[in-house]
Amino acid sequence: MAAGVITTHEFDRLVAGDAATALEAGVRVVPASTYRWLEAQCFGGDGNAPWIRPARWRGRPALQLTSHAGIVQAADGVRIEVLPKVGKAIAGGEVQTRRLLVAMLRCLPGFRHVRAGSAEQLALRMSLPEVFIAEFLDGVRGIVKRGLRGDYRQCEGNLPALRGKLRVDEQLRRNCLRPDRFFTAHDEFSSDRAENRLLHAALRRVLAQSSSRENQRLARELAFVFAEVPPSTTPAVDFARVRRDRGMAHYADALAWARLILDGCAPAPSGGAHVAPSLLFPMEALFEACVARHLPPQLPAPLRLAAQVRSEHLVRHLQARWFRLQPDLLLRQGPAVRMVLDTKWKLLDARAGSAARNYGLAEADFYQLHAYGHAYLRGVGEMALVYPMTDAFAAPLEFTFPHSPGLRLWALPFCLRTARLHVPDALLSQLAVA
Repeated sequence: MAAGVITTHEFDRLVAGDAATALEAGVRVVPASTYRWLEAQCFGGDGNAPWIRPARWRGRPALQLTSHAGIVQAADGVRIEVLPKVGKAIAGGEVQTRRLLVAMLRCLPGFRHVRAGSAEQLALRMSLPEVFIAEFLDGVRGIVKRGLRGDYRQCEGNLPALRGKLRVDEQLRRNCLRPDRFFTAHDEFSSDRAENRLLHAALRRVLAQSSSRENQRLARELAFVFAEVPPSTTPAVDFARVRRDRGMAHYADALAWARLILDGCAPAPSGGAHVAPSLLFPMEALFEACVARHLPPQLPAPLRLAAQVRSEHLVRHLQARWFRLQPDLLLRQGPAVRMVLDTKWKLLDARAGSAARNYGLAEADFYQLHAYGHAYLRGVGEMALVYPMTDAFAAPLEFTFPHSPGLRLWALPFCLRTARLHVPDALLSQLAVA
C-alpha cells in the first residue's frame, strides 16, 4: 500500500493487511510496515504511547487507538488521521466530524491560530493534515503580501569600494599591496533572521509531506520568495530568538504552525526510535476546553464560570488535607458556588429501553459528583455531568440522591455543532436568583 492518509476514529482497531482484508465496524487495515512501527510505539521507547495499546481482533494481534484525536505519521510516511468517536453518532460522516474537531481545536489556549470558518471549510475537501498545512500556507502568504521583515546586521568584508567604516588595522594587515581593496565594517539590510529561517524550513517540510496539489503549488510559490533566506537548521535555537514586538504580530500565526510542523509538538508525543511528527489531542481535555470556552456567553448576568478550581479536599489527617477534589467547572455568583459541572467525553444512549443499562452512565462518576457536591455545595445545590450531544442523547436527564436530598444531579448534552449546552431554562433562572 502506498504512503497516504488512513482515516480512522478513536478506539478503532488497526490490523496489518491489504485493502482486500475483510473488515467490520471499528477495524482499519494498515500496511505491514506501518503496523510494525505502531507496534513499536506500544512496547518501545521510554514508555508506552498513551494514544495506542495492544488488542486482539478475531483471534489475531491488533492495535487499538485510545481517546486521542489528530494525526500521526509513521516512519514509512503513512499518515493516520484519528477523528473523534462522536462522528459515528452524528450525521455528516467524516467531513462533519473533521469540521467539529477543527472547531474544537480553536478552544485550546495554545491553538488559537486556527482561524474560525476557514479551516472548517477546508475540512470539507481535505484531510486533517492537509487542513493544517493549508492554514500554515495561508499565514505565510499573508506575511509575503506585507513583505518579509528584515534587519540591519553588521558585516565585515574586503570590498572593492569603501563602504561604512574602514577597519584600519585589517586594512594595513591585508591590503598593503592592494590599494584597490578596502576592509570595512558596515551595516547590511537582510531578510536572514530567525523568523524567516523558520518559515523557510517549514515550507520545505511541507513540500516533502503534502500530497495536495493545491498545497504543493502554493508552497512552491512561497518558497521562491524565501530563496535568499537559508532554512533553519536549528529550529529550537531560532525559536528562542523569535521577537515578540508589535511589529512582528503578523508573524504569530504562521510561526505557531511552523513550530508544529518542524518540532512535531504533539500534546501526546509518540515513543520509539522514530520521532513521529504527530499532533494528537486527548479528547477529554479538548472537550472540557470546548465547553469552558463556549458556556460563559450562555449564562445569565450574575453567574460566572470558574475552571479547574481545587480548593477542597476529601479528607483530613493529622492537620493535613488529602485527595484534592478538582471539578472541571464551577458556576459562581460572587464567592458563592451555585453549580458544579464535570465534562465527560463519553457517548450516552438515553433512548427508550436503555435505562436498564444506565444509559451508559458510569457509577464512579456519580460517586465523584456526590463528593464534589458535599465539598463545594455543602450538601445542597445543583450538579451536572456534561456529555456530547448525539441523536441518542439530546435532552437533559435528572437524578436525585435519596440519602442526600439537598443535592440534584443532571446529565446535560453539549451540542458540538452549535457550541451550546442544553440546560433547562428554569434551572439557569433558579441559579441566577439563588
